[in-house]
Amino acid sequence: MDIFWFRRDLRLHDNAGLYHALKKGKDVQCIFIFDTNILDKLENKADPRVTFIHQAIQELKTELNDLGSDLSVYYGDPLTIWKDILAKNKIVSIYTNRDYERYANKRDESIAGLARSSNVYFNTFKDHVIFEGGEILKDDGDPYVVFTPYKRKWLAKLDSKKKNKLSYYFQSYPTKKYVENLNNVKESTRMIPLGEMGFQESNIPIPEKEVKQKLIKNYGDDRNYPSKEATSKLGVHFRFGTISIREKALKASKLSDVFLSELIWRDFYAQILHHFPHVEKGPFRKKYEALEWRNNEQEFEAWCKGQTGYPIVDAGMRELNTTGFMHNRVRMVTASFLTKHLLIDWRWGEAYFAEKLLDFDLASNNGGWQWAAGCGTDAAPYFRIFNPESQQKKFDKEHKYIKQWVPEWGTEQYASPIVDHKEARERCLRVYKEALQNV
Repeated sequence: MDIFWFRRDLRLHDNAGLYHALKKGKDVQCIFIFDTNILDKLENKADPRVTFIHQAIQELKTELNDLGSDLSVYYGDPLTIWKDILAKNKIVSIYTNRDYERYANKRDESIAGLARSSNVYFNTFKDHVIFEGGEILKDDGDPYVVFTPYKRKWLAKLDSKKKNKLSYYFQSYPTKKYVENLNNVKESTRMIPLGEMGFQESNIPIPEKEVKQKLIKNYGDDRNYPSKEATSKLGVHFRFGTISIREKALKASKLSDVFLSELIWRDFYAQILHHFPHVEKGPFRKKYEALEWRNNEQEFEAWCKGQTGYPIVDAGMRELNTTGFMHNRVRMVTASFLTKHLLIDWRWGEAYFAEKLLDFDLASNNGGWQWAAGCGTDAAPYFRIFNPESQQKKFDKEHKYIKQWVPEWGTEQYASPIVDHKEARERCLRVYKEALQNV
């Protein structure tokens, strides 16, 4: 028997690892593990992402049942569970798709070692990105640390293997051709309820998988205006693999260069995490460790609650707290405000976004926060400081977004600004300059 292990790839369609498992093996059993090493760290027991994963797993299980097979669902420590699976079954090979986060790498190294000790092959495949860490490199073999040249190389590599106008890297994995190689079962195994894992169902809705072509076509023109329904909100589906990155990137390449560029950013930050794992805990540019953050806890709480007195910042934070989503333009403004206006450590904001965002992805979230703080890969110097008022005038001129999320704006009930923009900007420039001069 062979096993395919679902993780960040919760779909049967165009699934690289599943395709290879079905093509090469017979009697393939699919499994999923609710990992307690991850779940136990979640404070919100109605976390919408856990509800989303649970529903996606149930849907996968139903699809496999309809094909005469099943999805075995486990809850616990993956290494302990794999020891039990290998002890009780005659396994030939394990197939799975690669995950690039540090915990995932350590977990997979341990399970690969366990598999080897049992004479079982542990096979991993690329599925989460178009290009992995080592695939897009400078001519001298070094990784790119600036996006624009990385993007040029990315597009050149995409074009280097075109067949009938379709890039090799966009081609789908036709899993449907080999579904007869799934393990046949007479009776479906039990699905673990959320309650048994200590969670309850969230009422925060998940965005749809499908996006209208018109939205993608107009993405370049409309994406910066938070009051418009002009962004795809597909991040949560990319994060957990309920949609194929290849399929969406192919559509984007035909409809919008700007939308495709956003998908290239995903690959860029994933390869930064791969080549420079220290970014998970500290700044990409290590000299920025010298910064002395103010880290005022009351101001941080005001930022979290959307009570800073800056309406576009407050609207963004309230949108995040209510829906698990924040418009990308507003993400940049709120992150800049926390790190530059309030001089609060970017890692505080990164952790808060990690807790709240439906589409939280470690590489992209980390990259975005370091970009905002000026300590990341971006070539722009640290003195880029967003002016929340000018951002609001430019991108929410009619106050539609602000009125939606800050109904008390313009009344006596609305909070006064917790900091003066001009003074905060001057303070930020002084603190950054002094810290970096002494390095």
